[in-house]
Parts: sequence; C-alpha cells; structure tokens
Amino acid sequence: MRVLNPGINVVTPIVSQVIKMDLRTQVLDVPSQEVITKDNSPTNVDAIIYIKVIDPAKAYFQVTNYRSATVYLAQTTLRSVIGDMELDEILSSREKINLRLRDILDESTDKWGVKVDAVEIREVDPAPKVKQAMEEQTSAERMRRATILRADGEKTGAILQAEGEKKSRILQAEGLRQSKVLEAEGERLAIILQSQGEAQKLRIMSVGASTLDSKALTVLSLETMQSLGQGQSTKWIIPFEITSIMEGISDYLGSGKNTPAREISDVESIEKAVGKPEDILGPIPSIEELRVDLKNLEASIEQEKNKAEAVAKTRTE
Repeated sequence: MRVLNPGINVVTPIVSQVIKMDLRTQVLDVPSQEVITKDNSPTNVDAIIYIKVIDPAKAYFQVTNYRSATVYLAQTTLRSVIGDMELDEILSSREKINLRLRDILDESTDKWGVKVDAVEIREVDPAPKVKQAMEEQTSAERMRRATILRADGEKTGAILQAEGEKKSRILQAEGLRQSKVLEAEGERLAIILQSQGEAQKLRIMSVGASTLDSKALTVLSLETMQSLGQGQSTKWIIPFEITSIMEGISDYLGSGKNTPAREISDVESIEKAVGKPEDILGPIPSIEELRVDLKNLEASIEQEKNKAEAVAKTRTE
C-alpha cells in the first residue's frame, strides 16, 4: 500500500488497484435532533461541519466511511455540549458552542486522517411551549422597562417642578425683602426730612423770638392761656411766672407806664446760654448727602440681589 504523489505514477495492472480520495474541503450536514438543555427545555438543533482529508490512507483504512462517522460523532457531541448549557446561554453563545464542537471533533477525527476546519450551529428551535414562555417573558421584560422609564420620567418632572417652585419662592422672598428695604429706607428718609424741617422751623422760631419785645410775649401768653381754657381738661396747671405775665398785661394796657419794657436777649446771648441749633439738634444731612446715601442703598440692594441669584443658581446645579 502506498500513496501516489502528484505527477506520473506506475501502477501494475491487475495486481494493484487505485482508490481516489477527494482532498478538498467537504461540507457535511448534521441532521436536526431534539436535545434537552440543562434547564430541561426541549430544543431542536442542527449544524454544518467543514472537513478535509489530510491522510488518505487513514481515511480509507481506519474507518469504513469517514463522512458518516464524522456526522454521527457530531450528533453525539452536539447533544452532549448542548445538554450542559441552559437555553438562554445557547441562544446567546453560539460562537462558544461552535469552537467547542470543532475542538472535540477535530481531536476525535485526527486518527481517521480527517481535519475539522469549522462547525456552525445552523438553527436552534425551542419547543412551541418554550417559545410561548419566552415570548411572555420578553413581553413582561419590555413592560417592566417601560414602567421604569415612565417612573423615571415622572421623577424627573417632579424634580424639575420642585426646582421651579423653589426658584419662584426664592425670587418672591427676594422681592419682598427688597420692597421692605426700600419701604424702610423711604420711611428713614421721610423721618430725616421731617426732622430737618422741624429743625429749620426751630431755627426760624428761635431767630424770630429774639426780636420780640415784652408786649408781644404778653400777647402770646394770653393766647396760650385762652387755648388752655378751651380744652376739655378739668385741671389747670398755672406756671409760677403768672405774676410776671400779669405785670406784662398791665404794662401792655398802660397801667404800668413807668415800668421799663423788658427786652429779649439777642441771638448771640441765647446761643451762648442754650447753645447753637446744630449743637442741640445734631448734624442734619444736606440734600446731596441724602442723595449719596440713596445711591449707596440702591447699590447695596443690587449687590444682595446678585448674591441671591448666584446662590439659587448654585443650588439648582
């Protein structure tokens, strides 16, 4: 027995017989068969095998029919490999199954002079009941994902709404604070202006009073007593200077012509005795000073507003 090499070969007639072997890659079809998976799911599986004869002598003398032997071996090996795996793993790991089948078959067919180039799982067909269960499972999973997405959307919407309400409350509080500040500042300015007017009134009265003589003071005293008499009070408090007032009345009426008229001290004497109006009332701001204070207040309010907006923006992020 010998293997003829390519080229011219001499063969003795009658004594020798030439057997031809196909050394090209051959495709073998593994029939579909029902296999029970590891999770007890009946499944029909078939495959395709790509083989090549690398040793013609072994392929002829070591096995009766290497094609049939390879197919039967593939069926048993496929049943064994699929039985060790769950259905989900089979459906998602075909490449892994192909490589494992090829390694097992190639090692087993090596003694036959056959090399297994590749094994491909062609179809995995679960039983009808298993298919129905898988469809229900897929539908339930999709519903679960839809519910999760819907819940996430509602959660995001609630968060955004809460953030909007928070910003609105912050802006309302800021506006209320600014309005109160402006109102308080307006009241302060009004008090300052009123005090300034009263101070000016007192100054004018003090200057005017310095020029009054005793007769004018007597008339003012009588008017004051008349206003007291028109009041609703049942008790009067008469000052101890009533005698001096009566003397002034008599002088005014002419009964005391020989009595010298009393003169009021001049402005310098009053300021020397009592003090200057500025010392009594304190420093009174001018109009320009009030305007400067108002501008500073507006700048301070704007700065506080910017700080509040920055804090609100930071909390939102």
